[in-house]
Amino acid sequence: MSEVHEVTWRAGARRALWFLFACAAAGAVVAAGWAVYRGPYAPWPAIAASLALIGLLTLRLVTARVDADARGLRSRTLLRRWSVPWDEVAEVRVRLRRSNFARGQDSCRVGVLLRDGRERLLPLPFARSPRDPEFQEKLTALRALHGHHGEPASDHLVVVTRRTAGRGRAGSTALCLLLLVCAGVAGWFVPGAVATERAWHAARPCTAATPAAQVRECLSTLPAVIERIDVNQPRKESRLYFTDARPLAGLAVSREAGEGFRPGDRVQLTVWRDEVRAVSGTHYVWRDGITRAGAVADVTALFVLAAGYPAAQVLLRLRGRRLPADEVLPSASPFAVALAGTAVWLLPLCYLYPASLFSSPVAIAWGAAGTLVTLALLTRAWRATRPRTPQQVAEDDELTGEVFVSARFLDHTDYNPHGYGTHIALGDGPPAVTPGPGRFAARRIPVERLTVRNVRRAHGSDGETVPRHWDVAELDDGGRPVRLAAAPADLARVLHELAAVRGPS
Repeated sequence: MSEVHEVTWRAGARRALWFLFACAAAGAVVAAGWAVYRGPYAPWPAIAASLALIGLLTLRLVTARVDADARGLRSRTLLRRWSVPWDEVAEVRVRLRRSNFARGQDSCRVGVLLRDGRERLLPLPFARSPRDPEFQEKLTALRALHGHHGEPASDHLVVVTRRTAGRGRAGSTALCLLLLVCAGVAGWFVPGAVATERAWHAARPCTAATPAAQVRECLSTLPAVIERIDVNQPRKESRLYFTDARPLAGLAVSREAGEGFRPGDRVQLTVWRDEVRAVSGTHYVWRDGITRAGAVADVTALFVLAAGYPAAQVLLRLRGRRLPADEVLPSASPFAVALAGTAVWLLPLCYLYPASLFSSPVAIAWGAAGTLVTLALLTRAWRATRPRTPQQVAEDDELTGEVFVSARFLDHTDYNPHGYGTHIALGDGPPAVTPGPGRFAARRIPVERLTVRNVRRAHGSDGETVPRHWDVAELDDGGRPVRLAAAPADLARVLHELAAVRGPS
């Protein structure tokens, strides 16, 4: 390969991008002018703002540029310019972001880690997969320049994904804070809901001796005649309309109530705090209950519990901050189990005792017992997610029968073409790669060529298909590096069996 002296990256399809920018800018101008002509109540201001945003995003993309040569690295966007010499660059890494909602919406970018620990994300190159040939060519050229003119921290390519230790904590922290704010807003309504519920249960029918100032707090009844009924679809409100719009024009009720009443029915309306709370007829009675304080307290508790999951993700990243940036962290699912277990006892407690959580003896005992359960679950989750070292090869006894271990080679080889193998057959017969728990389409593993170099935790470059709790063995296959992934105990068994079949070297 010839030596790389300089590289320059700019966005592809520049003419198409400039054309899109021109169309968006022209459309924004026309929409803004039409909005001025028609007034601010037309949809044209929103259309103009949308087209202007599209134009700005397109202009940012079309003006992005990255240059690298012997002097260092330089990047330019619409509003920012940045440059750094090679001696301040510790490593060139890859950041892979995968979409949680749509396949094919992944993004692969190049990041630069500086000597002071900061990281800058370059606007280019950009790809949908790290295996994109054009992206790989640009990345190789950039790393070659860094290796020739700088001092890389290592020759290892770091790939940072959503599962690795190098991913930032800003997103999870922001989500946690947002959910806590929502919990605070919902909790602010709990005292008012408690007071309203108590007032509703204490309300009595109005009498002639009821003072005028207290009429809103008692139950008053008004006669009415139903003129017509609009019955809507299931799970949607129906509407009652009253003759001469007295005492009100219409009232939203449930669909069942719309089917239970008939036009011409004489009904009694129960009014409390200027709102109709019940409609009583000869054949049907509809009641509109107030919002339970326990339901509001449950919403508050749900927001707090939901905030616990991103908080657990932040905790795991803080716990693994000393790990390599591309090492896969344990999953936060044990903390999710602890939060679900907490919800089992916390939600009924908040619903039944929203106003006396700290005063009722039953609520205090219930909460104390539940807290102990939650602490036990959190302790178990803390132990299950602790960073660990790869399990060493165990000196197991020889296998007495055939077993199929869930393990797979991560690289394309003659015995694992295109990564089709999902299991390894051990025991009766030579070790082989199989596409399932059976000898069908098995391919023998050339154990005489394989040598174990290292056993490590999963890295971001191993792909998203490798479970978080698996380990990866780095093998030498006749001078070619090959990776084998499996659960720690299974990997130890496979490596021990391969060594036993190969014999002493």
